[in-house]
Amino acid sequence: MANSRDRILQRIQQALVKPTEKPIPKPDFLSPVYMQPEEPHLEVVFVENFKKAQVDFFFCENLEQFLVALKAYLLQKNLQHVCVWEKYLQELCNVAAIPYHASDDNLLQVEASITLCESLMARTGSILVSSRQLAGRRLTIYPPVHIVVAFTSQIKPDITEALEALKQKYTQAFPSMLSVISGPSQTADIEKTLVLGAHGPKELSLFLIDE
Repeated sequence: MANSRDRILQRIQQALVKPTEKPIPKPDFLSPVYMQPEEPHLEVVFVENFKKAQVDFFFCENLEQFLVALKAYLLQKNLQHVCVWEKYLQELCNVAAIPYHASDDNLLQVEASITLCESLMARTGSILVSSRQLAGRRLTIYPPVHIVVAFTSQIKPDITEALEALKQKYTQAFPSMLSVISGPSQTADIEKTLVLGAHGPKELSLFLIDE
């Protein structure tokens, strides 16, 4: 038995010393993880995947069309207490005479929030937001209705490109919180009964503006 064991150990040692004839190539960590979509237009890919979550989606050709659509949407939903903290969106609301709360003084009465986003990810139809936005952490989570305003120029193929864009945008001051939104907050943990608004907004709406 000892001789057999010695022979096995000797063969293992010889195998470790002898170089392989065909060394295993080093993996290419920079190669894309996902296949590129067959559809050449990322806008189409994003919309197809985003609408799978059964959310409200509006495509607007310009800012004027967006303001008309937003005002009509708020009226249809009877949303009277809306929070808008980002200066750019506040200026647009002022143009359209859309009332809003500019602070968190009445956050308990807020019915909806309107925020920008960092990017849109076509492969999953998801929205990326961060704590570095003026809307902060609360406006994407607390109000029952979350309205996102985005531009077609913000659409990225997937999360890899979205994160790379964030690195270039914030350089040394990277956000402390990133959130990927793929639909309204929901869970079916209890008796497999679907519950909306479990950990965030019950409703999600996106206004995508062509740019």
